[in-house]
Amino acid sequence: MRQISRTVNRVLLGVVGVVLLGTGGLVLLGGLDLPAKEHLDLPAHWPWSRPGDVLLSAQQRTRWTGQGWWWPSVIAALAVLVLLMLWWLLSQLRRHRLHEILVDSGDGEGATLRGRALEGALAAETEALDGVDRAGVLLTGRRREPRVRALLALAPHADPGTVVRRLSEEAVAHARRSAGLDRLPGDVRLRAVKHRPERVS
Repeated sequence: MRQISRTVNRVLLGVVGVVLLGTGGLVLLGGLDLPAKEHLDLPAHWPWSRPGDVLLSAQQRTRWTGQGWWWPSVIAALAVLVLLMLWWLLSQLRRHRLHEILVDSGDGEGATLRGRALEGALAAETEALDGVDRAGVLLTGRRREPRVRALLALAPHADPGTVVRRLSEEAVAHARRSAGLDRLPGDVRLRAVKHRPERVS
């Protein structure tokens, strides 16, 4: 399902990109009156054939503005478009977060572990490591094959190599064992915490 969603997103973005690029190129040819447009077999009704041409004439733009249904229809269509775009954006954000993990309970049926609970435990144990000021943890991947994405804000005295090693050997290892997972790969991003320079007297 995740692969299908990715494919649909890529196809839709590709189609929209090709349409916008092609339309923009033809508008540019007509608007700048470039010689290259002479070699193109444009339709007779193509609106951008000469500089100064517009997409819609004044008559076309004001054709239905006097009708009582026009503005409510325009507003409703735009509202639906905005809602669809918001839904798509939220679905992209939601699908990156793993809500639950399948745990082998030993009885053949299995159990589920809330993703946020494991994220919270991982973040708390990571922040307890020496040199880590703040930690943000996100679980991605599939229910049977989760991945850890961690963003660590390091204190000025922290050694990045030591922090990453302890994260892998302690916090991530504990989470992997508690969830009964064979492996728990992860991606770690580090950034330094800004601090005021110390005054030397």
